[in-house]
Amino acid sequence: MTTSTQSATLAALDRFSTAFDARDVDAVMACMTSDCLFESTRPPDGERFVGQAAVRRAWTELFAGTPGARFTTEERVVVDDHAVVRWRYDWTGSDPGHVRGVDVFVIRNGLVAEKRSYVKG
Repeated sequence: MTTSTQSATLAALDRFSTAFDARDVDAVMACMTSDCLFESTRPPDGERFVGQAAVRRAWTELFAGTPGARFTTEERVVVDDHAVVRWRYDWTGSDPGHVRGVDVFVIRNGLVAEKRSYVKG
């Protein structure tokens, strides 16, 4: 793979992150492939969502259930069409706190094809 592949991967991550930070489910889904995969951090092995409809439900539930929460990117490592993003997730409310974790992405044709999430805990 080439540097242009890595540039395309970074551009796809930037689009996805902007949409995600805006909590805009339609924009997030426009950044993902039709056969997208998301694996959440739900213990013990994560919950698996496949396809636009299932992943859309996961994002809709996440955003609705965590109105004051935010992700902060701490580091991104890109190799060809794969990326690892290290992040911190902060939430508010009666019991505010945070966790740290990583997402492992696969980008295909400028879109997120896979997002597998892992959390320290």
